Amino acid sequence: MSTKIQANGWVFHPGEAGDTVRRAVIQLENISKVYQAGEIEVHALQQVSLQIESGEYVALMGASGSGKSTLMNILGCLDRPTDGRYLLHGTDVSDLDTEELADIRNQKIGFVFQSFNLFSRTTALENVELPLLYQHESRLSARKQRERALQALDLVGLTDRAHHHPNQLSGGQQQRVAIARALVNEPQLVLADEPTGNLDSRSSDELMAVFQSLNRRGITIVLVTHEPDVARHARRKVTLRDGRITDDEWMERGPAWETGQPLERIERAGITSP
Repeated sequence: MSTKIQANGWVFHPGEAGDTVRRAVIQLENISKVYQAGEIEVHALQQVSLQIESGEYVALMGASGSGKSTLMNILGCLDRPTDGRYLLHGTDVSDLDTEELADIRNQKIGFVFQSFNLFSRTTALENVELPLLYQHESRLSARKQRERALQALDLVGLTDRAHHHPNQLSGGQQQRVAIARALVNEPQLVLADEPTGNLDSRSSDELMAVFQSLNRRGITIVLVTHEPDVARHARRKVTLRDGRITDDEWMERGPAWETGQPLERIERAGITSP
């Protein structure tokens, strides 16, 4: 692994092809979060500093109460830090107002949660289209929205299920629809909070293959999990304990990062269809 020189949010990789300089997608500087529980102060995060570059695939790990969910909420602009600074693609989002944060969430961040959060009366395609309806500027035509949603479904290998309702899809397929919905606005960052929590082991493996395929396309992914078997699919693992980062390591590419196209392997194995 090459040496990295960091300065003002830029990361310089000496000796790599073209001596590339890349802007960090996420830059946290001494982030703290304190909750008031009656007369007691709960320090959920304490002086957390973290930098994640474009194209990384990072797993955030920690036991219950470690602060990983609080950190994910701050990364997703769903909560504000008590102290510190958060730069998302160079923009300081720490002091943005509610409307500005909503625009950031809609345009720059894709969310995948443990619960699929799909509308039961709409098709997979219609579920994926929903974020496009909330665009305030440069809203696409209905035809363009449909095309964009189909492209997102194609990324997760589900174009053949576009007109199925959620109750006609397996749990793994529903979560892949949720991933397509997270991708439809072409975000700079995808945040996944325990995305395998409601899935069996086979569907979890299928979902991890999808994330790997997306990351190979250059999509930045941050995944919250407490499961080592899920975290091993990431390229980097950040561990939290008592609101602090205790470990930050690059993962060796073992069986979980075998070469090839994961979605093609899934389809050949017949997992795409229930």
